[in-house]
Amino acid sequence: MNTSDTSPELVTVESNTSEVGTVPAEPDPSMQEYYKLKDELYVITLTITGIIFISVWVFYSLNIALNYLIGATTSVVYLRMLAKDVERIGREKGSLSKTRLALFVGLIIIATQLNELKIMPIFLGFLTYKAALIIYVLRTSLMPNS
Repeated sequence: MNTSDTSPELVTVESNTSEVGTVPAEPDPSMQEYYKLKDELYVITLTITGIIFISVWVFYSLNIALNYLIGATTSVVYLRMLAKDVERIGREKGSLSKTRLALFVGLIIIATQLNELKIMPIFLGFLTYKAALIIYVLRTSLMPNS
């Protein structure tokens, strides 16, 4: 077998009984449930973002809608950072980092300094991930079998 073309992680060791090293270990069921939750929250957040962005564009203006989109994009980044921290806690039993808050604070500081940006739509856009969490909780509480 020629191993110069592949990385050590992709090399398979063959024997008469089984292959070792090709299939990663299955994550435990609680982590699989967590990954499903994380993906579902991303989908809900992006769906809400799209609906609100189009609604704001139709009823207000493109400028306000783009300000909302800046906040909503930051919301998705914040949610991703939060998910990585939670996943790390599941493996390492550490504490949550506080750098996520700096993301929001930095965004608001930039919004106050630039005249083109509006603070309220950016702030409401940032809260989009909270709306996704509320929708998820209501859906699982009211329809637990789905």
